[in-house]
Formats: sequence, structure tokens, C-alpha cells
Amino acid sequence: MQPISHVAGRAIPFGRKNVDTDVIIPAHWLKTITREGLGKGAFEAVKKEPGNVFTDPDYAGAPILIAGDNFGCGSSREHAAWALLDMGVTCVIAPSFSDIFSGNAFKNGILTVALPQDAIDRLMAVAPEQPIDIDLETQSVTTPFQDRWTFEIDAFRKHCLLEGLDEVGLTIAQADAISGYEAKARADLPFLAKTPATAA
Repeated sequence: MQPISHVAGRAIPFGRKNVDTDVIIPAHWLKTITREGLGKGAFEAVKKEPGNVFTDPDYAGAPILIAGDNFGCGSSREHAAWALLDMGVTCVIAPSFSDIFSGNAFKNGILTVALPQDAIDRLMAVAPEQPIDIDLETQSVTTPFQDRWTFEIDAFRKHCLLEGLDEVGLTIAQADAISGYEAKARADLPFLAKTPATAA
């Protein structure tokens, strides 16, 4: 997982409320056995709408998505987070998120930022012309017009995102402690360490 400390650039001004995971990545894309290529299927139905932001070349590769309330509701498919990453999105800003989507996003290295609706409205107005800046260290979102909002984030999630630690990375980071525990267990309880293969 790539560390995140700072996300800056164009933001896709989507803004739609109650976007479920089937809108983010339709079910027929779930047959794939790889995460690569899911960005092509992201927001497939929305891309068919005239004048949608996802086919606008101005937002190609934008790292930020501005969404509406209750983003990521519906099913628990982790493919939604994979699809967003594959299209280049590493931060989603919305008034609120589905708990499951927020968890999946975090586990895959996507920063979810919850801001009040008035901030979303302002960002939607700024995004078509100017970049947005998100600083995880200071937990702030800013624009070139001196707008500034702060956001809350769980301390553990912040640490993991800053360090680029997923569940595997967290386990590897504790390798010395795990090895020490295993060595102590073998010394304190040698009879438990004997497996059928080693006891022969």
C-alpha cells in the first residue's frame, strides 16, 4: 500500500448523493480475478449520461473525487475501492460515507474525508477551475482561494495511511515481537513446540 501524506490536484466534481457500490463498479465487473482494469468499469452507467464529469478529459487521472452524502452505500464489495484506485483516485471527499466502504477504502490506501455540505458546495464550485489540496498530517483541505477546512480521522487509520501499512504490513512491522514471543513460548513451554515431525 502506498503511503499518503498529501494529495493535491484536480478534483472530480461529482457531488451526487447516495451513490452505492453498484454505481461505483457494476456487478458484472466482479468476475475479474485482478484489480487491474477495474477503472474502466468505474461509474459505467454515469459515463453514459451526456456531459458527465467522468468522460471529461479535464478530469482524467484526477486524484480526488468530490461526492455527496452517504457515498459508497449498498453492498460491501471491495471492488469499489479497487476501481477508484485504478482510475487514479486516492482521496474521496463527501459529507458522509458508508461504514463498510470507508473501511474498504482505508484498507486499500484511499483517504476518505468527511466535510460539511457547505464545504462540499464550495469545493464543487472551485474544482472545475482550480486544484484542491489535502494534507493528512494537518488534517486539512485547502484551495487556492484561501479556503481551509479541517477534518477528523481515527488516529490508527491516520498512522497506517501515512506509513502505507495495510494488514500485511502491520503484521510484518511486528515481526521482531512475534519472533520474540515464539522464542519465549518455546523456552517456557518446550512440550508445546514439539510437533509430530520434530518429536520423531
